[in-house]
Amino acid sequence: MVGIAGSSPRTGGDCVLLVEDEASISEPFSRALAREGFVPVLASTIAEARAAFANCEPDIVLLDLMLPDGDGRDLARELHGASRVPIIMLTAKSGEEDRIKGLGIGADDYVVKPFSPRELAARVKAQIRRANKLEKKTLSFNGGALTLNTVNLDVRKRGMPVVLTSTEFRILTILAERPGRVLTRLQLINMVQGYDFEGYDRTIDAHIKNLRHKIEDDKKNPEFIKTIYSVGYKFSGIPDEE
Repeated sequence: MVGIAGSSPRTGGDCVLLVEDEASISEPFSRALAREGFVPVLASTIAEARAAFANCEPDIVLLDLMLPDGDGRDLARELHGASRVPIIMLTAKSGEEDRIKGLGIGADDYVVKPFSPRELAARVKAQIRRANKLEKKTLSFNGGALTLNTVNLDVRKRGMPVVLTSTEFRILTILAERPGRVLTRLQLINMVQGYDFEGYDRTIDAHIKNLRHKIEDDKKNPEFIKTIYSVGYKFSGIPDEE
């Protein structure tokens, strides 16, 4: 059943769409979110999540992997096809490969059940804060071959729009704002996520792979994001004069 926890109207707090079919998890956590000043909106199925997403325009989505009417990863792909809303996956699977798969389809974070409500609330705050703190300016490289507009979160490759997840956009922005500077994987994950993340090197590698697929003509010989082996990555685009 779709609903706003506590039946209170949205009055300016950040909207958190919690897609979880276990009431023993969703109900107490929604109350914890409300105490932190968020407006939690609950959905227990993919169908309910679609309706809730359209109604509440969420600032972040907390998405269970296994839902009664489908796979949460499919919904994540669908949501990221329509927006750059941050998504935190909730799952009982703790294996590293499962985490990488979740990040590979666009999840911004990955939390394994059982989780601490306080920790997850902190991660929600961090994701929303980072999404709101993107510096408002336009970056252009290689004669306009790649442009980033952080006012409307727009990325274009030779004038054609490129759909990125919020985490992919943050990684690209962090690199593009520092052309020529080498950033280690640890530096990137701390700048993007704001905390150390288990398996951080493979996490960043998965996002970089997705980014290259979207912005590079030749992924094996990238024009913009170069690998510095055993260290990290650097952005090699040439800034255009303003």
